[in-house]
Amino acid sequence: MEISEAKQFRNYDHTDATAAVREHYRLMRKNQTYDYVQRMKEKYLTYDTPMDLWDAMDKLNELIDVSDPDIDLPNVQHLIQSAEAIRADDRPDWMQLVGLIHDLGKMMFVKGSDEDGTSQAQQWGMVGDVFVVGCALPDTCVYPEFNALNPDMQHPTYSTELGIYSPNCGLDNVDLAWGHDEYLYQVLANHPTNSIPEAGMVMVRYHSFYPWHTGGSYAHLTNEKDDQYKEWIIDFNKYDLYTKSQKIYELEDVKDYYAPIAEKYLGTGEIRF
Repeated sequence: MEISEAKQFRNYDHTDATAAVREHYRLMRKNQTYDYVQRMKEKYLTYDTPMDLWDAMDKLNELIDVSDPDIDLPNVQHLIQSAEAIRADDRPDWMQLVGLIHDLGKMMFVKGSDEDGTSQAQQWGMVGDVFVVGCALPDTCVYPEFNALNPDMQHPTYSTELGIYSPNCGLDNVDLAWGHDEYLYQVLANHPTNSIPEAGMVMVRYHSFYPWHTGGSYAHLTNEKDDQYKEWIIDFNKYDLYTKSQKIYELEDVKDYYAPIAEKYLGTGEIRF
């Protein structure tokens, strides 16, 4: 893809959706504190909602990601677009599956609430670029002017560069803002028949962590392992970001191709969300 084409994506200044997107990030930055994230992990990582993969995918026909300035289609369309682009490039089958399911954590809205920011109407606890909680917010966050709204930025520890963390502790040892990435990662990690390779699980967990993988922040927290993580994420990102279009797919039309791959890496049983 040409750079000039790439610039049309993630344009937060010249889009009809600017007001809605700005408001989403204002609420996200204001409400996503360290304590909030701990509450959401305790509340949502209960694995008490068994669901067939394809039923869960179908739920995303009911959700349009309000944080996305690039596309206003139901989220399942973005997933199919990503997977089909990965497939067209003849990338490994597990990566095609990751493309298909990487945003599946957004089905959190099924048991979400406006109060938590995990509903169709209030999505600030579910979608959007994430950041590390428990330490200072970087200016590489989208709309950095909203950083000051976060109560943690008045906390004596959480407002410092390292916060509660040790230097170069690694991303596996930090807490990110709550959202669909971490939710799906934990659901898959808890799924007994999941055999998606490590690279795929990293793609699921960190694809929305733009202040790190694109903004270059958090070098004081990352380690050598995270350098490999970043290579995987950047590889995946071109399919996550640059494949968005108004092309419409029917989930049933691609199911015959992807179902055997899903069965290979996730088994045939229900997934506990």
